[in-house]
Amino acid sequence: MRKIWQAYGEGRPLPGYLLAIGSYAALAGAVSVAGRLTGVRLPERFSLRDTALVGVATHKASRLLTKEAVTSPLRAPFTRYEAPAGHAELRESPRDDHPAQHAIGELLTCPFCAGVWIASGLTAGLVFAPRLTRLVATALTAVAASDALNLAYDKLKS
Repeated sequence: MRKIWQAYGEGRPLPGYLLAIGSYAALAGAVSVAGRLTGVRLPERFSLRDTALVGVATHKASRLLTKEAVTSPLRAPFTRYEAPAGHAELRESPRDDHPAQHAIGELLTCPFCAGVWIASGLTAGLVFAPRLTRLVATALTAVAASDALNLAYDKLKS
């Protein structure tokens, strides 16, 4: 079976990816069960305001988790440092020691990959704890706006 995975994946850590997919599905299932057990109901729809807030907050949180120097200790067991990558960001690559470690490393170095998990968490937060989630999302959105202003300011100076 291992040879099939290796041939099909051409060196990709497919068992690690399956672990990540399974973990995501299990977490989503657990959130669904928790909602049923606690009687929390899904809203009819999410407002455009909440969707935009979660979108910008997801962008900032995914960059913070996957690229910023300050969170590099969280990524270190799963990544290798390569070089600075601009304003307070690092370029890192996933470690190849174990398929699961590699898959987690990819998740922790890819803002697009992490964004799915973060958006899911924030969206679930809007259902289970909307006030706290909006507080956190508003703070992340404000930081994203501040980052954009700082980058624009630096560009205008030069």
